[in-house]
This record gives sequence, structure tokens and C-alpha cells, in this order.
Amino acid sequence: MGIPPEIHRYIIAGLFVITGILHFLKPKFFTGIMPDYIPYHLAMVYASGAAEMLGGLGILFEKTQVWAGWGLILLLIAVFPANINMTVESIQKSGYTSLFSIATIVRLPLQFVLIYWVYWACLR
Repeated sequence: MGIPPEIHRYIIAGLFVITGILHFLKPKFFTGIMPDYIPYHLAMVYASGAAEMLGGLGILFEKTQVWAGWGLILLLIAVFPANINMTVESIQKSGYTSLFSIATIVRLPLQFVLIYWVYWACLR
């Protein structure tokens, strides 16, 4: 039978809220992975952190679940260039065999898994 979608929503919400909080506690990490062509790095980090927290909380309530779910999916798509940039820079600095580079490479397809997970738990 599997784990019910509402349990998945609690897990997803926790992940997004925690990650959103980290945007405010460790903004230098997030500004450091942003591509140069994106303006206002710090403002974007704070905005995406707030969006992650609001989306994570929003999927917990029936009235906002659909809007928040779509918002999280759009956010995951919007931050994908930063994930690509982090991978490229890591490979350029450390090569393909460093543990961090391997983790960033694995992280890229996981973004699509996260998108599907949010869809499955919140929108279907």
C-alpha cells in the first residue's frame, strides 16, 4: 500500500523549510553557486529561501496545497541553473573524481525526482 501522500507532504515540507532557513543562515554558500548572469545574488538567495519556506508550509494546508505545490515545482526549475553552475565549477576546480563533484553530478538528475515527488504528493 505504501506511505500515504500526506506523510510525503510532511517530509517534503520539512526539507523545503529547513533548506529555506539555511538560505538565511548560510547565504554565502548559496550566492557562491549562482551563475554570474543572475543579478542581485543575495536578494535572490533570500527570495528563494523565503519561497522555499512558504512553499513547504503551503503544501501542508488543503487551501494552499495546489498553489504551493506548483510554486515549489517552478522554484525547483528556477534554481536548476545554480545546480548546474555548482557542478561545472566543482569539476573545473577538483575534477570528476572529487567526492563533492560526484555529489553535485548525482544531484542534477535528483532535481527531476524532487519535481516528480512534489507533483505526486501535492498535485495529482
